[in-house]
Amino acid sequence: MQAVRERIARAAAAAGRDPRSVTLLAVSKTHPAALVEQALAAGQRAFGENYVQEAIEKMDLLRAGEQSAGTGEERTRALEWHLIGPLQSNKTRIVAARFDWAHSVESEKVARRLSDQRPSGMPPLNVLIQVNVSGESSKSGVAPAAVLSLAGAISGLPRLKLRGLMAIPESTQDQALQRSRFHELKKLLEQMQEQHPGLDTLSMGMSDDLEAAIAEGATMVRIGTAIFGARHKIRSAA
Repeated sequence: MQAVRERIARAAAAAGRDPRSVTLLAVSKTHPAALVEQALAAGQRAFGENYVQEAIEKMDLLRAGEQSAGTGEERTRALEWHLIGPLQSNKTRIVAARFDWAHSVESEKVARRLSDQRPSGMPPLNVLIQVNVSGESSKSGVAPAAVLSLAGAISGLPRLKLRGLMAIPESTQDQALQRSRFHELKKLLEQMQEQHPGLDTLSMGMSDDLEAAIAEGATMVRIGTAIFGARHKIRSAA
C-alpha cells in the first residue's frame, strides 16, 4: 500500500500536482475480505469492486466482523464502495442501495434506474460515465461523441450526482499511446465542464499506467495488482 502511495506522490510531483489531488481506489475484486480488512487497517478507505454480489458479500463480512469484535461499525461506515465493473439493469437496485459510486454508467436507461432506486435517506449516488476511448469492440463504455448527450440526461436526474468520466484504455507499454488515451478523456471532461462546471473526477489509470494517467490529470487511480497481488480465479460474474 505504501509503495503505491509513493508512486502516486512521485507521479504527481513530476506533473507539478499536489499528491492529495489523486485518490487511491484499492481494487479488491477476487480478493478476500481479509485483505480488504488489512488495507482498511493501513488507512485505506475507498475500495473498488467489479462484481456486485462479491462486493456485497465483502461489505457484509466486514460489518459482521466489527459487530462480533464489539467495535461497532464506525470503520466500515466510513468506507467508500465503488462499482467499477459493467452494470447490468438487473443489478441497479442493489447498486443504488449499497454503493457510494458507480463508475460504469453508459446508458440513460441504467442512469434512470439508479436514480429511481436510490433510497431517499441516502445522499445522491456519485456516477461517472464510462467512455470507450480506444474504440475496442470488447470494451464497455460510450463512444466519445455520445458523452455530452448522456451527461445532459444524467445531470437532470435527482438522486444522482454526475462527477465526471472513467475509461479503461487498451493495455499497452507504449507510453505515448497511454498518454494520448488519457489526454482524450481529459479533453472530454473539459468540454463537459463548460456545461456542467461541478464535474471534478477523472477515474483513469491502473497498476501499469498510473504515472501516465496522473500526468494527464487523473483524480482517481484504480489499483489492484500493485496492492493485493495477482488476482484470484473469478468465482462469479454477478
